Amino acid sequence: MLISAILRRKGSTVVTVRPQATVTELLSIFSGHNIGAAVVSEDGMAILGIASERDVVRHLHQRGPVVLTEPVSSIMTTPVRTCTPDADAGDLRQTMTDHRVRHVPVVTDGRLAGIVSIGDVVKSAIEELEAEKAYLVDYLHG
Repeated sequence: MLISAILRRKGSTVVTVRPQATVTELLSIFSGHNIGAAVVSEDGMAILGIASERDVVRHLHQRGPVVLTEPVSSIMTTPVRTCTPDADAGDLRQTMTDHRVRHVPVVTDGRLAGIVSIGDVVKSAIEELEAEKAYLVDYLHG
């Protein structure tokens, strides 16, 4: 399955945050959208970094509560692993596992076009397996 198929089902909306927003503002964005990561971008198209709940927790542990008043740019992860809509979901699942990333922005012509999570990729794998199982059951009983 291609990443473009996942985006067709889930949509291409990406929550972004400006690099100068505070970490507290980032947490509000996470809570308000029920998400675990946001792409850091000035214009909603160019990717400067990605900030996740994991980044917040790691920096809170290292530097204490002062991090909550600091800019998102101080905790964001760079460089950001990205993919294109024509990437294979299985290959991306392996990359996400190997590099321990849970969110990968999708880029078309250098511009942000969507985002996929490890949950999206695993869900697509389960759907493929269920479709294959149904086909085999039909074949055996048909």
